[in-house]
Formats: sequence, structure tokens, C-alpha cells
Amino acid sequence: MGIWATGAGAAELFEALGLGLYALMTDLRKVRPSQERAVSASGEDAPALVVAYLTELLQLKEADGFLARQVHVRPLGDPPTALVASLRGEPFDPARHVAHVDVKAVTFHELEFDPSRGRARVIVDI
Repeated sequence: MGIWATGAGAAELFEALGLGLYALMTDLRKVRPSQERAVSASGEDAPALVVAYLTELLQLKEADGFLARQVHVRPLGDPPTALVASLRGEPFDPARHVAHVDVKAVTFHELEFDPSRGRARVIVDI
């Protein structure tokens, strides 16, 4: 299973990938942006940063049950090798949130991250 994203630059691609990850796990329309979380990630290059970032989001969901509805990312470097992200959402509530796919890990398999062309693709293990 994978996430395909489009965006006008690295920040929009990271934001779309983050929302895409959460959309695999639940119906984002039912997630309220009532709480805020911050995450940071770094990697030796852009693909490593993508995996590190999405892994941080996955760990936030696993540790706190947190689901994001809004994601704002500030990439650092050109090409980016670090980022800080602000997430708005809430913890998973089985009474309101539907559990879709249980994402186990983010992979490098066929990973594409191309801000100049405005597209990205990430395959996840389920």
C-alpha cells in the first residue's frame, strides 16, 4: 500500500504525505483539530528524511493514539535534510473514528520525492 502526493515544493509534499499516512489509518473528516503536537525529523538526504518524518508520525500514533487532521511542515536545507512539523488533531476515539489500515512501517521501496516535479510516492508495510 502506498501514499502518492502532489504539491508545489518540499513543504507541501511533506504535508500531503503526512495527511496521506493518517488517511490510510482513519477517515480524516472525523478527526477534530483540537490538540497540537510538534515533531522533528532529520535524514542524510531527502528520501531518508521522508522515511524518518513519516516514522515519527507513525510513532506518535502508536504511542499516543494521535491522529492529525492538519499538518504544517517547515523543511530545513536545500535539498531538505531536516524538518519541523506542527500537527493539529486528536487521539483516536473508537466511538468516532473508524480504524482503516494498521500501518506497521514506512519503507524505502520505490520511494520517490521530487519537489521540482511536485510529486512523491511512499510505500508502507501493513
